[in-house]
Amino acid sequence: MKTVFVTVGTTSFDELIEDITSSENVQTLRTRGYERLVLQVGRGSYVPASGSCPHISLEVFRFKDSIADDFKQADLVISHAGAGSCLEALGAGKPLLVVVNDKLMGNHQLELAEQLHADSHLLYCTCRTLTETLRTMDLSVLQPFLPGRPQLFADFLDKALGVQ
Repeated sequence: MKTVFVTVGTTSFDELIEDITSSENVQTLRTRGYERLVLQVGRGSYVPASGSCPHISLEVFRFKDSIADDFKQADLVISHAGAGSCLEALGAGKPLLVVVNDKLMGNHQLELAEQLHADSHLLYCTCRTLTETLRTMDLSVLQPFLPGRPQLFADFLDKALGVQ
């Protein structure tokens, strides 16, 4: 079953959870062949009701000891722009669409997403552009982010966040 895994990490990003479960976005996912939507909603206050997405299998949880299996089973990961979530998805070799929370100020999420996108490792958007991005995304352009060299990622983060 073709699966989309959505994660907001340990934070709250209700706008993403509400938008990805809108009838328009669920229909777009179905049109693209996805049959299952797994949502990790973190500390959010919005939790979609069972049966609220009638055209797709929906699973919702807040936290688990490990979400490694969710990454492994996913055909597409949609994530907030937290460095940990991005690294875990990229390390699992999964196509990644990052949704930047543009309501947060000074969080460096946009810089991280822009740099990883410039290097062809992920696609990114905001909640405002999510529907159009889901409709038009071309996952074949993505290049693997080679895991196993943590210093390269640390250097990359320093560069992306302007520390160097």
